[in-house]
Amino acid sequence: MTAETDALLLERVEHLEERWKSLEAAPRLEDCYFEKASAMLERLRTFCKEGEENLEPSTFLQLYTQTILDITYFEENKLVDDEFPEESSLDKVNDLISLLSEPEILIKELVNHREEPTTLSPELMECLYWRKGALLYMYCHTIRQNEERIGESGVILDKLLIDGINYLRTMLKVKCPVKLKDGVSCQDLNTARLLSQGVFSDTHLLAMMYAGEMCYWRLKLPVEEEKQEHHVSDVETHSEQGDSLRSNTLDFREVGQKMLLKYISVCEGPLKEQGWSTENAKQMLDFFKTC
Repeated sequence: MTAETDALLLERVEHLEERWKSLEAAPRLEDCYFEKASAMLERLRTFCKEGEENLEPSTFLQLYTQTILDITYFEENKLVDDEFPEESSLDKVNDLISLLSEPEILIKELVNHREEPTTLSPELMECLYWRKGALLYMYCHTIRQNEERIGESGVILDKLLIDGINYLRTMLKVKCPVKLKDGVSCQDLNTARLLSQGVFSDTHLLAMMYAGEMCYWRLKLPVEEEKQEHHVSDVETHSEQGDSLRSNTLDFREVGQKMLLKYISVCEGPLKEQGWSTENAKQMLDFFKTC
């Protein structure tokens, strides 16, 4: 690895340290998320000191990404606790989305520096897109609770919903459904059905519900543009294999129906006895049928 690449990685750590200093200086109560983020940043610092003259990009990338996830989680929780203050929350949300996008930007920069191709683990990739989508879901949900804020934020809310839906759809595409006939054994029939449908955790199920609900919110917005299809700027995302996925249009009704139908199928199928509610999902599906 070149000295130029070393400098690139160390610069990233410096930016995180500057951000952390501002967070440390702010008044706060005892917080386990703060302590966890602080410990993760220290691990990253230690790794950089130990390999100061020859940092290993792949290991750095994993530690760097986990540090970002822990720091932003602490910041997100504060935003939620403060109920997304009207005067400052949009800038903060955009700032967090930007930081959560940094690992993928770094991957591209490493390629530009002619380093060996470096990728994130599927779990970290899923987490990055989940966190971005869930953050926008929570923010949009808060805005929708206040009619005055909806009126003032209509166009912005429109874009945030589109971005959030795309982040969640991408998260659900990171891993491919497991084909159990291909040498994979599973003693639990319900688990087998979940894996074959690409449902690897509760988070995957929540992502379906959130994406479907955000499609519903978008169709309920008083926007003067097309209700069923909306052109959006190209957003490059990556599957587990690193394939580029691009989408220029988003059919909110079709996407919403697909997400909610799958959510209901899983909740009333393999997870029937697990307490997942489908009432709201069914109400939104009824709306999609009439819009």
